[in-house]
Amino acid sequence: MSSLMYSGKVDPHFATKAIHAGKQTGQGTSTAVVSPITLSTTFVQTEPGGNCEYVYGRSNNPTRNSLEKCIAALENGKHGFCFSSGLAAMDTVVHLLKGGDHVICGDDVYGGTSRYFRKVIDCVGVDVTFVDTTDIDSVRKAIQKNTRMLWLETPSNPMMKLSDIKEIADVVKQYSQDILYVVDNTFMTPYFQQPLSLGADIVLHSLTKYMNGHCDVVMGAVVTDKDDLNQRLRFLQNSVGAVPSPMDCFLVHRGLKTLHLRMREHMRSGLAVARFLESHPCVAKVLHPGLPSHPQHDLALKQTSGFSGMITFCLKGGLPEATVFTKNLKIFVLAESLGGFESLAEIPALMTHASIPKEHREKLGMSDAMIRLSVGLETTEDLIDDLDRALRQAVNVGTN
Repeated sequence: MSSLMYSGKVDPHFATKAIHAGKQTGQGTSTAVVSPITLSTTFVQTEPGGNCEYVYGRSNNPTRNSLEKCIAALENGKHGFCFSSGLAAMDTVVHLLKGGDHVICGDDVYGGTSRYFRKVIDCVGVDVTFVDTTDIDSVRKAIQKNTRMLWLETPSNPMMKLSDIKEIADVVKQYSQDILYVVDNTFMTPYFQQPLSLGADIVLHSLTKYMNGHCDVVMGAVVTDKDDLNQRLRFLQNSVGAVPSPMDCFLVHRGLKTLHLRMREHMRSGLAVARFLESHPCVAKVLHPGLPSHPQHDLALKQTSGFSGMITFCLKGGLPEATVFTKNLKIFVLAESLGGFESLAEIPALMTHASIPKEHREKLGMSDAMIRLSVGLETTEDLIDDLDRALRQAVNVGTN
């Protein structure tokens, strides 16, 4: 772990929650220490039309319920919901809106989120305004009479911009209690950041990433501590029907049991790689909230209790150099996604964020020479050697 001083503190009971929350041990006739996987799609009812907890697999499933309880506990929320993907979770949350409503969205978000807000939601008459949520005045000015949702990622993807969750919550709720405040916590996980405690109404995750941590499941989740939202989201989860399989739920629940250990190592190795890149002659710029050079470094120390393994940097040159760099990596894998045990590298402008209009990418500073890294769990020195070799093969730095 870094010696950086954080105002935000890691939940001292996080590991215990991750291992025990949602366990089915001792329930019913099961004495299994590991919660069983319930694959049945339908369940015995005691009488016709009776009020049974389990009736049909889409509506409710014991394995999914166990995972939902665990995720809610980790986020210090009351109600958890799992979906077949992160975008399925997003789609269900957006179903809380109606035609004529207005959404404020951060200007730097996951490419799929941007695509959904730009090309899907307008067909049902919902307007979206993209703003720089690091600027509280821009957020305040974007609020309209019909604004009903504010959506952001912090850190943002891929520019690693940080927004002040609590300050934005204060502004939004002062204007109207009817605005739902949604924070995508995928990059940080509840181990390092807990948006509900800072004023968010809903926290969203792509469980595909750090929460599962093994790149073998696609899934999403939503957590809230509001009982009225619980009723609405539970109805939508069942009615829209984008639910995950019991086997996938089991795998994610298993992954959560080591989340605290994995995140500590992602942070340690990620900071080491970021510091290395910042001093490298082939690198023009590094974006990592743990570096003092990051424009929101002080906010990071106040709002979070650490960092994940996500790094964005620009190498010297352009697309040709970036392409050569990715082709010469031996340990980092050229692939989309993030948060797994293996280290990944990608060019956002050509991959995860290719669907974003070019002019918007350029406005954000997302150049073709920008690389996004997901630092995995390999030996840190091996990762640094891999990056150093690939950078020197891609960029001409004279005698270096």
